[in-house]
Order: sequence, then C-alpha cells, then structure tokens
Amino acid sequence: MDAELARISKFLSLVLRHRPEVIGLRLDERGWVDVDELLRCASEHGRPLSRDTLDAVVATNDKQRFAFSDDRTRIRASQGHSLAVDLALEAREPPEVLFHGTATRFLAAILAQGLTARTRQHVHLSRDVETATQVGARHGQPVVLRVAAGAMFRAGALFFLSANGVWLTNRVAPEHLALERGRH
Repeated sequence: MDAELARISKFLSLVLRHRPEVIGLRLDERGWVDVDELLRCASEHGRPLSRDTLDAVVATNDKQRFAFSDDRTRIRASQGHSLAVDLALEAREPPEVLFHGTATRFLAAILAQGLTARTRQHVHLSRDVETATQVGARHGQPVVLRVAAGAMFRAGALFFLSANGVWLTNRVAPEHLALERGRH
C-alpha cells in the first residue's frame, strides 16, 4: 500500500473504529455507515475522498481492516472498535493454539494479569506466528505469546472470527498464555 493509501487507511480506522463524530458520521449498531455519507462527511471536513480511492484502500489494505456490505453501499471496520458495536459474529470453535503479538515492554504485565481488551471490545488473536510478530512490531520490540485457545473454549470462553481472519475473545487468563519458543 502506498503512503497516500496508508494515510487514508489510518483516517478510516479513526472514523470507522473509534471516533466517527470527528467528521459528523454516525455508525449503526453493527458498525456500518453508508458509503456516500462517509464520502460526503469526509469531504465536508477537509478530507475529500473518491469512491475509487476508497475501493483501493479496502482492496489493498494488508490487514483487510475494512469491509463493504454485499451490495457495496455500506462500509465498516472488520474489528478493533473502541466503540460499542455488535459485529453480529457467531461464536466459533477456535484452533487449538492462537497467537498474540505485543511489545516486550508489556510482557511482564500480560503474563501476570492476562490479556484484556482494554480500550477495545475484544482481545485480538492471530492464527500464525508471523502475523502476531508483525502486530507486536507495531508497538516496539515484538514478542509472541501462544494462547491455549482450545482449552479456553472447552472451559467456556467464546471466540469469534472477524471478516479479516482475526480471532476475537473477551479475555485470556495468564494460565492460558506461554511464550512462543524460538522467536525471541
């Protein structure tokens, strides 16, 4: 993704995940907004955006952060909201092991307290070590944790799979975490 599309992607993350009001936008209860309304509000607030550019951002975003409705008239963030939205995801059985990437400076607290959603609605988990490493690197020196998702599921934890392949859950207790070996 080129620098301009990356800049627009960050803007879309802001208004579709965290603060739609900064451009006068209102998300519905499922996090959707009309594409034409998004384009109009962005333009009215000094962030003009064409439909072609929006299509390019959605198509080329390496993390597939955004999704269009089937009829392509609405858009929403796939996950990562700090706003209360119901993505209408169905609980699913996760793989036996998932991964969480973070920065080494957070490791001691996470191993002591577990993973919590903090300002987001869910804890985000990856299916593979490489993705988790990339996520962790965004916050500093990366470290990857193994999450005993299967054991959590059998103990009653709910898991959801977002449209872009990110596994979501409410919390991961310390006893379900371990350092991924050979990566640090």
